[in-house]
Amino acid sequence: MKLKLGIPKGSLQDATIQLFARAGFNIYVNTRSYFPTIDDPEVECMLIRAQEMARYVCDGVLDAGLTGQDWIAEHQLGGAMKHPITSIADLIYAKQSFGKVRWVLAAPEDSRFRSPKDLANATIATELVRVTRAYFDRHGVPVNVEFSWGATEVKPPVLADAIVEATETGSTLRANRLRILDTVMESNTQLIANDAALADAWKRTKIENIALLLRAAIEAQGRVGLMLNVRRADLDTILSLLPALQRPTISSLSDPDWVAVNTIIEERTVRDLIPQVKAAGGQGIVEYPLNKIVL
Repeated sequence: MKLKLGIPKGSLQDATIQLFARAGFNIYVNTRSYFPTIDDPEVECMLIRAQEMARYVCDGVLDAGLTGQDWIAEHQLGGAMKHPITSIADLIYAKQSFGKVRWVLAAPEDSRFRSPKDLANATIATELVRVTRAYFDRHGVPVNVEFSWGATEVKPPVLADAIVEATETGSTLRANRLRILDTVMESNTQLIANDAALADAWKRTKIENIALLLRAAIEAQGRVGLMLNVRRADLDTILSLLPALQRPTISSLSDPDWVAVNTIIEERTVRDLIPQVKAAGGQGIVEYPLNKIVL
């Protein structure tokens, strides 16, 4: 038996493959094939655009897949589903950073548009058509929503009055002299599975194990381990300096006057912390990378 797993093709592809690598799964992509190889004989991968992932999981072509909340919402607004899908893991990572993507309503900087209500009867270009329509319906604003095949940010003001587009930093919008008017929705990647796969005990366990390892890899992102030796007399001072994921591990050494301290800290704090720990009596200080943290 194999688990049929969808890997998002396109902007999320590299970030997803890197995340799986940290989780312990090596995925190899052939540019001429939509079926990457993976070093797990129980998994069969397929590259699918994130925009289509929910549909193929829902239809049972795939057992599980990774896609954004945005495309899940877009699919669910389309009506009945053959196999209802469930989110197994909330995985906060994106193509540029480990954060959320915002779908924003944006209009030209020099336009009269300052809020959604100013766009009554306007034309809005976006890939996220159903979500955008639902957004304006909630605001009670009639608009014409048109599907955009790409390069959405260059369409105002000639081909559209405003756009709804995904952004992580806003830099592309600013470069095209667009002003953000509102956030339509926030999105991050989800590991989803259909009810048929979850009803199968073997597949459910496999999906949950993959979810556990992916979450662990994300937890480890930006963190490192730090271990050191310290005299018991200086231990309280050292502990007061150490932020920890939970509490530092303290172990006795062969010399009863000394202990070993092991902890997990944010990588960005290391350069300031190590000199402080050294000055407080820490010795044999070792910083080491982390691949996974299972909470």
